[in-house]
Amino acid sequence: MRVFLETERLLLRQFTDADVDHLFALYDDPEVMRYLNGGEPADRAEIENHDLPAFLGYYERFPGYGFWAAIEKTSGDFLGWFHFRPLRGHHTDDPELGYRLNRSSWGNGYATEGSLALLEKGFTEFGARRIWAATMAVNRGSRRVMEKIGMRHVRTYHEHFDNPIPGTEEGEVEYAITLTEWLARPSPASR
Repeated sequence: MRVFLETERLLLRQFTDADVDHLFALYDDPEVMRYLNGGEPADRAEIENHDLPAFLGYYERFPGYGFWAAIEKTSGDFLGWFHFRPLRGHHTDDPELGYRLNRSSWGNGYATEGSLALLEKGFTEFGARRIWAATMAVNRGSRRVMEKIGMRHVRTYHEHFDNPIPGTEEGEVEYAITLTEWLARPSPASR
């Protein structure tokens, strides 16, 4: 197991071909996928032949960036994933942060804990100048995580979708934090 990052309660490790069942269970939960595809059932073949190979490809193309399986340290349970990656058209110093966690882990601070660790790694080790994240405007839970980690709302925008899901009409939101903002944040002891 190649561990990328360790926090108090989490191990973020590289995905392997053996993670197909974990991803299928995560993607097959309609509540997890509510703001992504409207809660449609997962397609195991798509995960096995497209999603997982794409995750694995990041490790070679962008060392230090990619998709990371989130494992709860004490139990060894798969909780979901975090991604930290440059998108096409973005520089490696402007990576996107994202997360998708299973329902049983919601409300336990895992998204915040993993995201804060990725911000620190991005700013201190990878030379990020700005880290951003996006979600549907109606996804209040994800927006709260972004705010907790110090990101600020940058913009609301609308995209065209052939099959829009409920809430699409409210748009998408982008949040970000710059290196300057991250350095100026209160120390953990004073929060």
